[in-house]
Amino acid sequence: MERLNLSVPVCAFHLWSILVIGFVSEVSANAEGDALNALKTSLADPIGVLQSWDATLVNPCSWFHVTCDNNTSVTRVDLGNANLSGQLVPQLGSLQNLQYLELFSNVISGTIPDELGNLTNLVSLDLYLNNLSGPIPTKLGDLSQLRFLRLNNNSLIGQIPMSLTNVATLQVLDLSNNKLTGDIPINGSFSSFTPISFKNNQLNNYPVPPTSSPPPSPPVSSSGSSIGPVAAGAALLVVAFVIALAWWRRRKPRDYFIDIPAEEDPEVHLSQLKRFSLFELQVASDNFSTKNILGSGGFGKVYKGRLADGSLVAIKRLKEERTQGGRLQFQTEVEMISMAVHRNLLRLRGFCMTPTEQLLVYPFMAQGSLASCLRERPETQPPLDWPKRKRIALGSARGLAYLHDHCDPKIIHRNVKAANIFLDGEFEAVVGEFGLAKLMDYKDTHVTTAIHGTIGHIAPEYLSSGKSSEKTDVFGYGVMLLELITGQRAFDLTRLANDDDVMLLDWVKGLLKDKRLETLVDPNLQGNYIEDEVEQLIQVALLCTQDAPMQRPKMSDVIRMLEGDGLVERWEEWQKEDMFHQDFNNMALPNASGIIDSASHIPPDELSGPR
Repeated sequence: MERLNLSVPVCAFHLWSILVIGFVSEVSANAEGDALNALKTSLADPIGVLQSWDATLVNPCSWFHVTCDNNTSVTRVDLGNANLSGQLVPQLGSLQNLQYLELFSNVISGTIPDELGNLTNLVSLDLYLNNLSGPIPTKLGDLSQLRFLRLNNNSLIGQIPMSLTNVATLQVLDLSNNKLTGDIPINGSFSSFTPISFKNNQLNNYPVPPTSSPPPSPPVSSSGSSIGPVAAGAALLVVAFVIALAWWRRRKPRDYFIDIPAEEDPEVHLSQLKRFSLFELQVASDNFSTKNILGSGGFGKVYKGRLADGSLVAIKRLKEERTQGGRLQFQTEVEMISMAVHRNLLRLRGFCMTPTEQLLVYPFMAQGSLASCLRERPETQPPLDWPKRKRIALGSARGLAYLHDHCDPKIIHRNVKAANIFLDGEFEAVVGEFGLAKLMDYKDTHVTTAIHGTIGHIAPEYLSSGKSSEKTDVFGYGVMLLELITGQRAFDLTRLANDDDVMLLDWVKGLLKDKRLETLVDPNLQGNYIEDEVEQLIQVALLCTQDAPMQRPKMSDVIRMLEGDGLVERWEEWQKEDMFHQDFNNMALPNASGIIDSASHIPPDELSGPR
């Protein structure tokens, strides 16, 4: 009996523990759901992006535009470019595990709640391109993990809080285009930010890049004759050295470099980028050894390197020699690209510029490119499974949407393909090779005399007329989706069709209509995929590769369709219109639907010019 009596309270204790843990989890989920529902109630949602936010569900992790960690706590709210209006709510401060709050490019007004300072795990706060007013909350200085703070293009007033200078992790700051007043703090983390971060305000001071002070003048002797011979001898030595240096430069092999310390080139101050010396990168790459080459293209070669701190990097060595005007363009482009920071973009870590060399330094991507994972993986490495491929499709879409919609000026990639999508250690997709693409500081399209890109991925209007826009990238993205599904290069996909009289995209449409998806799907998946999801991804690919640029969706629309929002309606609408436009488009652009045109005999990389 004693044993029985002891076991009863033990069992009761375990039952109580289970109930309490379950209750705490439910309360936590309810608290987050309540906070997000309060935000939904406070916002006007004309296009229904919050339609799935069901307040009756205990767990908000099933809602669109909400990401959770292990399906338990909210880590990301992604509502950028959603046409939302209304105001933010203080309840957002209860999302204790939130890392990314993205509400950019809406019409949200009112003030920034002080309670956002309670989000101690926040990494990125993006509220730019709204109608926010009032001061910047001082409590944002409590966000000790914050790396990206973008509040630009609002109507914020008052002074920049000194507390923000205590955020040691801050890498990107943009407070431009507001109505801020007072002085810019120049201590702490703010010491590395340039005027770009603060432009178009009513501030009293702007950070000025430091310039090297001139060397001290040599002491002048009261008796000039005593120093004359010494000065003359020194002058002769300098002249001899200059002559010898000029002779050596004329006869030296091309692979030798001339370095120049950063302090001797005060014009180059590129945001928060590190300026590497050429010697550092030579040591890191074993003097640009061929054994360290990761890849090459029209731009030059990329080398694997290990820096002095042990971190691995990819060093892109641009082969194009630049004039003085080209050097200034390089500086401008790299400075703008350094502001394009997003989790799905390959971030520029630093650069090196000498009279003979321009080098860009990126983080090393552990899994390489999507193309290598699809087609060049070692036999010991398992193929990319279907869930990873879906994540890659969504991540790369988010990166491109950021370049198009949230960079000023916007950036057109012009060479979207699997080889330019890179994967980190967790197979998260990051868009690379956009660093020297086209900066679009004009409204619509641009005509260029040089075609950049890879055959099979080039939009028909760009190939025929040189006209590029963000819809050029959408076309390339659609073809990349077909690469992701089939595992084949776009250049080789026509071999699957096995019919010279049928254009590739028409062939894909036919397979989709006949439900013969197994003909398209990468055989390495061995049937381990969900047919409905494959069908949806093919539909998105076909919508992105329509002949007429204006009929293609924006990348922000692509993201919504990949998340299950609006694809059905858009697909049905396109099917109705396709019957009317197909004949006309085929007459106007006979090769548009086939991806491959009369230049198909050219090797795939030949049209990839320097970027």
